[in-house]
Amino acid sequence: MQGRLSAWLVKYGLIHRFLGFDYQGIETLQIKPEDWPSIAVILYVYGYNYLRSQCAYDVAPGGLLASVYHLTRIGYGVDQPEEVCIKVFAPRRNPRIPSVFWVWKSVDFQERESYDMLGISYDNHPRLKRILMPESWIGWPLRKDYIAPNFYEIQDAH
Repeated sequence: MQGRLSAWLVKYGLIHRFLGFDYQGIETLQIKPEDWPSIAVILYVYGYNYLRSQCAYDVAPGGLLASVYHLTRIGYGVDQPEEVCIKVFAPRRNPRIPSVFWVWKSVDFQERESYDMLGISYDNHPRLKRILMPESWIGWPLRKDYIAPNFYEIQDAH
């Protein structure tokens, strides 16, 4: 069984992978990084004009990193807006995903946070730099293989 949006994407030959429905019944799709910019524009034109949130996570130690987009289709006179969850996976060694800042401006700080915490580079993002950690910070704190610096040793050295 595939969801409504997945069926629509198949109808128009748009490559994706249906991942099922989450616990709230929201359709979840996987999009390849190289296909994400064009599919993002198509989804926006199709009516998914609101990016509710973007986040990222480390799938498994040494494994892929995921960037997750929660999109909502809001229309006039619609009581129940349609939602979809898009997952874009990137390899750990060089995690690069095209930014969708130029489609949904609200993703600005969210992609920056994902970069800051997990090291995912969002290509063509206008201000991709650390937002929570100091610029001098080394590493990506939310990666499962991250080893936190020993602050006691750092303080003793000074």
